[in-house]
Amino acid sequence: MTFSLSHVVSAGLLVAGLVHLAPVAGCLGQAQLAALYGISIDGPNAEILLRHRAVLFGLSGAFMLWAAAKSELQWLALSAGLVSVISFLAIAMMVGAYNAAIGRVVMVDGVVLLALVIASLAKYRLHAA
Repeated sequence: MTFSLSHVVSAGLLVAGLVHLAPVAGCLGQAQLAALYGISIDGPNAEILLRHRAVLFGLSGAFMLWAAAKSELQWLALSAGLVSVISFLAIAMMVGAYNAAIGRVVMVDGVVLLALVIASLAKYRLHAA
């Protein structure tokens, strides 16, 4: 089987989508959020914000997985994924002094960024051809 540029695009979106689904476990409560991010959740306000963040990541991840099979949605999904990953990495670098759990998220998001850049270049090549 030949691995075409369209397969590269889909693979990049699958990787990003699956990674973006991981935080959905945080919807279940404080214990799951603490395990994901290595932090204690101080009060209901932080819990509300982080659980809502988990829902948004679930939507984002599901959209990227859907777009992996829908060519007409791929540019939008690639753009959304790139904004998500780049903004997180930029904020982490600007703030700094994060814990080991956030450091793992930074590392994984670096891999996702690479996957999305490669997928975006493949999508561009498909349209340029």
